[in-house]
Amino acid sequence: MTASRLTGPIRRHVRALLLGALAAGLLGTGPAAAAEKELTFAHQDMVVPLRLLMADGEIEKATGYKINWRKFGGGGDVVRAMASGNVQMGEAGSSAIATAASQGLDIQLVWILDDIADAEQLVARTGSGVKTIADLKGRTVAVPFVSTSHYQLIAALAEAGLTQKDVKILNMRPPEIAAAWERGDIDATFVWDPVLARIKPTGTVITSAGEISKKGHATFDGIVVSREWAAANKPFLVQFVKMLAAKDAEYKAKAAAWGPASPEAKAIGKISGSAPEDVPASLAAYRFLTLEEQASAAWLGGTAAKALAATAAFLKEQGRVQAVAPDYAPFVTKDYVEAATR
Repeated sequence: MTASRLTGPIRRHVRALLLGALAAGLLGTGPAAAAEKELTFAHQDMVVPLRLLMADGEIEKATGYKINWRKFGGGGDVVRAMASGNVQMGEAGSSAIATAASQGLDIQLVWILDDIADAEQLVARTGSGVKTIADLKGRTVAVPFVSTSHYQLIAALAEAGLTQKDVKILNMRPPEIAAAWERGDIDATFVWDPVLARIKPTGTVITSAGEISKKGHATFDGIVVSREWAAANKPFLVQFVKMLAAKDAEYKAKAAAWGPASPEAKAIGKISGSAPEDVPASLAAYRFLTLEEQASAAWLGGTAAKALAATAAFLKEQGRVQAVAPDYAPFVTKDYVEAATR
């Protein structure tokens, strides 16, 4: 039967179906795609309480969103994935965030995942003869490029009067660092857990991110979002940070109960790649902030943007970024955290 022979009621019914299908197609490709309630979150291997929310599917249950959790080897990989448009949220260190902002990526820092403190350390291989940062001259050091560890390594070298040309710096992801260490291919590395825990028994800690931060090179890990996506999904983000804050608070209140044999240590270890027996020490090396601390002038309310600006300026000085943004405040927001406190 041709369209011209359709009866009035049938024709009107078909027309309604076609218009409905067209509307659905348009909605699926525009900003209202938020109604699909699906996102991709790029995470790394850091040992943090967020892993429990991932393991239990608690965020999905509370928000109704489908979350595609994708693991990446470093912050540089995360921001590149976000730049492609395939990832809406991700974890990255302050160095990678500063680099992304300097390149004009339309992202915002919405949560301080952790104050890195002593969770990242520069370790020299036992028997290498390296006992100080100055001893790295002429040696081979592995680090994930564009990471906070990379930034701290460059800062440490500069403090010791060395340049990047004085040391052979290799760009390796954490699993590659572990393999290179076991083969004896590198003299030292600046890295975090779970790899840090694997190499320390056969190495000597030279310095840590916490020590270097005292000299004006503060670092942190944060959660960044696509600005446009975040604006269209504010209720989800508010609920997300509420749950993060609650899980961080639970850890601080019950840290002793999250021992090596606990379900928490096993769940965190499974996602991060850490041995459960290493999880308690790894968690203790970080500092986790409350909602009030997150929104304060010391973090999202001011200092985080200043830290990104200082990091970007240092990276430009060292030839790691081509230019710096005139202001890093637009790349940081406390709006979602403040909404979560109400």
